[in-house]
Amino acid sequence: MTRRRTGRRTGAAGALTLVLLAGGAVSPTGTPVAHAEPRACTEDQVRYVADEPSGLARLGARRAWALATGRGVVVAVIDSGVSTTNAHFPAGSVLPGRSFVGGPATTDETGHGTAIAGIIAARDIGKRSGVVGVAPAATILPVKISGGESGGDEAEQRAANLARGITYAVSAGADVINLSLSTSSDRRDVRSAVAAAVGAGVVVVASAGNREQATEVKDGLRYPAANPGVLGVAATTGPDEVTEDSIHGPHVDLAAPGDTVLTTFRTGGDCVLSQQGQSTSYATAYVSGAAALLRQRFPSASPAELSHRLQSTASRGTRTIRDDLSGWGVVQPYEAMTAVLDDTVAGPVRPGGAPRASLPPAVSTVDLTPAPDPRAPARETVLWLLLGIAVAVLGLGMGRMLRVPRGS
Repeated sequence: MTRRRTGRRTGAAGALTLVLLAGGAVSPTGTPVAHAEPRACTEDQVRYVADEPSGLARLGARRAWALATGRGVVVAVIDSGVSTTNAHFPAGSVLPGRSFVGGPATTDETGHGTAIAGIIAARDIGKRSGVVGVAPAATILPVKISGGESGGDEAEQRAANLARGITYAVSAGADVINLSLSTSSDRRDVRSAVAAAVGAGVVVVASAGNREQATEVKDGLRYPAANPGVLGVAATTGPDEVTEDSIHGPHVDLAAPGDTVLTTFRTGGDCVLSQQGQSTSYATAYVSGAAALLRQRFPSASPAELSHRLQSTASRGTRTIRDDLSGWGVVQPYEAMTAVLDDTVAGPVRPGGAPRASLPPAVSTVDLTPAPDPRAPARETVLWLLLGIAVAVLGLGMGRMLRVPRGS
């Protein structure tokens, strides 16, 4: 079972710690980059990491690709934009999208949206880089709701533009919407936009919340993850422990890797994103990628049916138990695509299925009254007989002693 991580939180709220791990990098030409210490990822130098992202192995992505790669599926990334100058996003992999903050949606000043898009659908560029998305053939629809030319506070921009961004994504043909963001406010406009998206057949996936970025750091509901029909996602470490930064609550449905994530970096190259303050953002992207695989595999399934598949087949310690840390467990797309699900499968109730009755435990009364012994009369007879024999023997012995002459 997943557990809460007990390590110390580090880093400033909202900031990314960008680290290129030593020994795993190559230059744009494929020549290894030699360095003894971790080096910061910077805009002015393009580096690639030859290692495969560990999250792909945890999700069993390569096994899942034998069944689906996300081809024909459109995933909307409602975020800070997606940089199409990154080599992992060749022509046709990212749509023009729309920006609500000025400038094209295919630019990204913060790098957050590009990192999310890379986890979902980065293209394989050969031996120079191991980075590839969970759904490597899916198409990204960038919807830019923060950053851009208008400047201003990003949190306010996201809040003001989120509902419009969701509505646009649905109208532009999104099959999956990734929302790597959260708030403690249940906005009516966002709730309505999410309901319309789910009603239109779109799978909506949202962050369960990052403690270090939240104004309210206590556990509890976060939105849009807590809105009906949305999959809320917590982040885990390599050992499947929920990160300390993940906010816990009944809105958590699934978990996915979110700590030390290797993905696409801004305008070019790769980077390991090691800051916990963004952990559920990356975990959300992994689940969105898994949802894209399922959407290709089951094109006519409803969002509720796909969500049920993802939750029922998630990896967890006890099949019948959900908790507020990791929901139903770590997402497993291959199992979600191959499982035969009915009312007998442990886990969440399937859409349209009969609720499982919660029967009280059976209580029985133990009668401690001694039962009658059917052999008691026989035992009593034998006891008296033995007692009689003992008395007779004792009497004979005493009589013999009295008959012995005193002088002998």
